[in-house]
Amino acid sequence: MNISHLSGLEHLSAIINGYIPPPTIFDTMGMFNLQVSPGAVVLGCRATEQHCNPMGGVHGGFAATILDSVTGCAVHSLLEAGVSYGTVDLAVKMMRPVPMNEQLIAEAKVTHISRSLGIAEGTIRNSEGKLLASGSATCFIKRPNL
Repeated sequence: MNISHLSGLEHLSAIINGYIPPPTIFDTMGMFNLQVSPGAVVLGCRATEQHCNPMGGVHGGFAATILDSVTGCAVHSLLEAGVSYGTVDLAVKMMRPVPMNEQLIAEAKVTHISRSLGIAEGTIRNSEGKLLASGSATCFIKRPNL
């Protein structure tokens, strides 16, 4: 399957349906159960011992990486075939420590999209719905030169 011929929504749906493998970052970051609709993404994630900082807690980079992934995927879900993107700005706020070995829910929605920019906001919550971290990403949209 040639992913350059798929829209962002088709690409993410192909991952969900097992037609193409998930990106390796999913395995690295403990991401699973991807769900997508136009402009919105939900996925599960779980921090493990491999995500620890020197003090033994979950590194803040875990939340930042998860938020970068869900916000980027939300933007990707609105892009046409042959169009790519890259994060140019990511702002993350940590409200509570991310627990280890607990299923978490990450969600993101696009708040703005134009020809060259996509902006999405995301959250990470625990199984009780408590907010652990939130973030906003700005993505540059790269369109092919025609």
